[in-house]
Amino acid sequence: MAGRAPIPARNSALIAMIADEDTIVGFLMAGVGNVDIRRKTNYLIVDSKTTVRQIEDAFKEFSARDDIAIILLSQYIANMIRFLVDSYNKPVPAILEIPSKDHPYDPAHDSVLSRVKYLFSAESVSQR
Repeated sequence: MAGRAPIPARNSALIAMIADEDTIVGFLMAGVGNVDIRRKTNYLIVDSKTTVRQIEDAFKEFSARDDIAIILLSQYIANMIRFLVDSYNKPVPAILEIPSKDHPYDPAHDSVLSRVKYLFSAESVSQR
């Protein structure tokens, strides 16, 4: 498939998270957390004091790191930085929106789902 960027192969990669405290703690208890030698973590806990700028900076940092394969975003937080999420177009790290305890999942706002629907609708039109 010409024109597609190759997906780098690694022995291991991290999952980064930008979510509320309960969601982050659940994933940390499952062993997803990481702190490197520079004391950088692979997560951002978003609370009422977290600014949109901090969320944007964390998203940009996580999406630029080559040791991260997946970024998990609580959907209500993804809505705060929707312009960044929707404009992100690289295969790795993959961006996945997840529900949180206080904010249910809304498929109408999921960028991955909307891209898949678009691809299938464009594919079905081209096959006619």
